[in-house]
Amino acid sequence: MQTVTAVAHRGDPYRFRENTLDSLRSALDQGADAVEFDVRLTRDGVPVLLHDDTLKRLWGHDRPLRSLSSDEVRGLTAGGVPTLVDALATTDGSRAMIDLPGRADPRAVREIVGVVQECGARDRVYYCAGAEMMLAVRAADPSAEIALTWTTLAPPRAGLLDVVRPRWLNYRFALVDHALAARVHRGGHLLSVWTPDTRRSLRRLLGLGVDSITTNRIDLLCTLRTGTAGYTLER
Repeated sequence: MQTVTAVAHRGDPYRFRENTLDSLRSALDQGADAVEFDVRLTRDGVPVLLHDDTLKRLWGHDRPLRSLSSDEVRGLTAGGVPTLVDALATTDGSRAMIDLPGRADPRAVREIVGVVQECGARDRVYYCAGAEMMLAVRAADPSAEIALTWTTLAPPRAGLLDVVRPRWLNYRFALVDHALAARVHRGGHLLSVWTPDTRRSLRRLLGLGVDSITTNRIDLLCTLRTGTAGYTLER
């Protein structure tokens, strides 16, 4: 029987501010199998959870993260932006998908991968982003589990797949149909999708036999997944 991995996008952002510890905890309470969160570095090289390159949208400060020390970020957000260490402690015992937004920076990637390893979380963490960032992850950790984000219908080049060695191919949900799902599975990869939030989209993807769904509505996905347990896959 197919079991779809339910991944909470930035935690549970319909209930709590995204990429915060409260959001991560809520997602796990709702039944998430894994929590996805975004990681960037502060000026002094501390990995923290933030999707945007500034604090403006979420925290009201139009300050680039890379211009701020970790202490300054803590002060400006009243401690609301967690460190990667805090996030890994909060999700201990559960899977964590680390998204690496922004430009590929091998030094930053090495720092993030190093923190994951130091926290003893290597076996439960996997990474997602585009090709350049995932090449940097593969260089930093030859055994890392990777979900290669792909945004076009044209398949990734064989040479790229040989180097990155992703376990997952990670597609925007609107691109996925029976033909794409079948192609991904024939190639020996697992298929993950992001970020459907409506009941209709989630049901469609469950019917297509995707292996993982990353959503902002983790409660709805977990409910639908339970209701469709044992469904027949068409591949």
